[in-house]
Formats: sequence, C-alpha cells, structure tokens
Amino acid sequence: MAIVSERALGRWENEGGGLARELRDQFPGVRDWHYLDTAATAQKPQVVLDAMMRAGGEDYATVHRGVYARSANMTLAYEAARRRVAEFIGGREDEIVFVRGATEAINLVAHSFPRKGRILLSQLEHHSNIVPWQLAGYEIDVCPLTPDGCIDLDAAEAMLTKDHVLVAFAHVSNVLGSVLDAKRAAALAHKVGAKLLLDGCQAVPRLPVDVAELDCDYYVFSGHKLYGPTGIGALWGRKELLDTMPPYQGGGSMIDRVTFEKTTYAPAPTRFEAGTPAIVEVMGLRAAIDYVEAIGLDAIHAHEAELVRQTREALRSINSITLYGPEDAAGIVSFSMEGVHPHDIGTILDEEGVAIRAGHHCAQPLMEHLGLPATARASFGIYNDESDVAALVRGLERVKRIFG
Repeated sequence: MAIVSERALGRWENEGGGLARELRDQFPGVRDWHYLDTAATAQKPQVVLDAMMRAGGEDYATVHRGVYARSANMTLAYEAARRRVAEFIGGREDEIVFVRGATEAINLVAHSFPRKGRILLSQLEHHSNIVPWQLAGYEIDVCPLTPDGCIDLDAAEAMLTKDHVLVAFAHVSNVLGSVLDAKRAAALAHKVGAKLLLDGCQAVPRLPVDVAELDCDYYVFSGHKLYGPTGIGALWGRKELLDTMPPYQGGGSMIDRVTFEKTTYAPAPTRFEAGTPAIVEVMGLRAAIDYVEAIGLDAIHAHEAELVRQTREALRSINSITLYGPEDAAGIVSFSMEGVHPHDIGTILDEEGVAIRAGHHCAQPLMEHLGLPATARASFGIYNDESDVAALVRGLERVKRIFG
C-alpha cells in the first residue's frame, strides 16, 4: 500500500488542504476522536506502526556488531535512516546524532559544548531548553517577547555581547505557536561570536526545515511529535563543532580503544551514541519522515494554518475567551476562559470527545509572563479537520453554560 494514496493527496489539493477521511483513517489512534493535543505528542499512522513491527520482528537484529547477514542488513537500514534524517533537515549524515529526544539533545550540547559561559534564552522556552543549561552551569539571560508573543529579536540584538557563547531559541513555540525568524537569530548570534541552537520540536512536523538555509549551529527535534515513536530524536550539529565536543555518556560503541588506563573515543557522531541504540524506534522515525514528506510540509502547514484561522475566529466570538499568541501561529491555539480553570475546560471537553492540553505546558516562566497559572491549548495535526474545530467550539459553549 502506498504511504499516502493518490486519492488522498488529490483531496488535499482539490479542497484547499482539507483533510480526506481516507487520510484520517490511516491513524488507528484517532478515527472518530477529536484529538487536539498533537503539540504534546502526535498520533502514529499505520505505516509507522507497521515499520516498527517489521523492525522489531522479522527484520530484527542488533546493529554495528554482528557479522551475520541479518545484523549487517539491519545496520545498513539503520544508517540509511540516519541519511534520511539528514536529508529531511538539510544536513549531512555524519552530523546526525540519534538521541532519545530533544531533551537529551539539549542536555548533550549543554554538557559537552567546550565553552561554558553566558547563554541567551527567551521568555517562551520549554523547560527542556532552560533546565539543562542551569544544570550545566551557564549564566542565563532572558530575551523578552513582542506583544503578540514572538521572540523579540530587536531586544536580543541589544542584549547580545561577546560574553555570550550560545543562543538557544524555540523555532516554534509549543504554547503560542509563534515562529522564530531563525535566519535573523543566527545572524545576531554569529555577530557576537555565539552559536545558535534551535529547538525544532514544533517546527519539523509542519514547516520545511533546511539547517544550511537557517544558518544555525545545532538543531534538535523529537520523533514522537513528528508522527513517529517516542524515545527517539535527533541532534544535528555542524561537524566541526561536534568534533570539538567530548562524549556526554560512556559505554559500548562510542569508543576507539579501551584500557583500564585510558580510553580513546570514536569520531562524531558515534562518540555520542553510547550503548545499544533504539533500533526499532529509528526505523519508525524514518517511516514517519517518509510519511510527512509524501504529503508535503508546505501542504501540512497550509492545512493547519487554515484550522488555526478558523479556530481563532470562532473562539473570538465567545466573549469570555482570551486568545494568546500571534494570528499566524503554527498549528497551535492557546486560550483561557474567564472564571474557569483550564483543567475544568479540559475535563468537560473530554466528556464531549475532545482532547486538548490544559496546564503550564512545561513553560512556567511563560505562564508567569502571561500572569496565568495555566492555559488551554488546542493543537492540530494532519488528521484534524473542520469537524474538530466545530466539536471544540460546541464543547466550549457547554463549558460556558456550566460556569455561567
């Protein structure tokens, strides 16, 4: 079976990005459920589940170790997946480190980057782009936001000095959906001699990414937000930077030679991949990349942008609701309802078959900036359509009736 049928793709084109029922039915975890929590984790298409079943069953063997044929074949498939990830974001295969997710990738850079010093973060960062830098001993400066919830690069330019060794920003905010002008951020960082790390977790499922075009120095993302499995992600880093970084963890595979007196390490990226890797998950990640690229990231972004537009327009008509983030947010709509805690909103919506996220979204500094304990967040994927927006609005009208 084709990853995405010609019929489904045709419906996308002919209906202005409207999602065909055929495409939705390829996700066993969705079907008739109004799932609006893709920013937390995306549902998986059947082709990803099938790829993981094959990799963990009839094709399974260890990689980089066995001399028997199946191990050799699995090693070839594993390294082909590395090349696929590199192609997906415009890098080279020797610049891709497989990690458990973006959190581990940021921890790796934080601990292995050769120059500890000042780092510029922003007010909207996920905890995973704050805590690792604290643990590694960096001095943190915080860039403010524009009134509509974007990272204020004019302020960043004024704040950056020669003392900054790194800038680490979200490419797309997981709460506000605001999209960073990454090329300008890179230019500002490089102007003072700093390196730029981009958290791409919310970007890669919906925006074409080319690390060479963005001119960043590190790029990280997680597979499970890209319609792939949990427990796998990627760190892209410029090869000349990876080569200067010591290993983050020790163990098997990442060595050149081991004695009790001294160990020497394999070149990057192997030196950062200690232990038996997530073989099955890597195969699932490759299948997920094939899936989204068969649909087209431009088409996905256009589809989600239309759903965001419809949702913001509908919620704006409910006078007790406040919307957050820019009008052109990428795939995410965060909001609050006067007099109602987001957890209550989420509970009542669940009774209506609508799943949203309610809480601080692992972004407590941003919540403090907004003056809120939490927000409600609807986030879209390729399986969502106008019926999900309508169900969300019906559920919120019920919330309003209940709370008066």
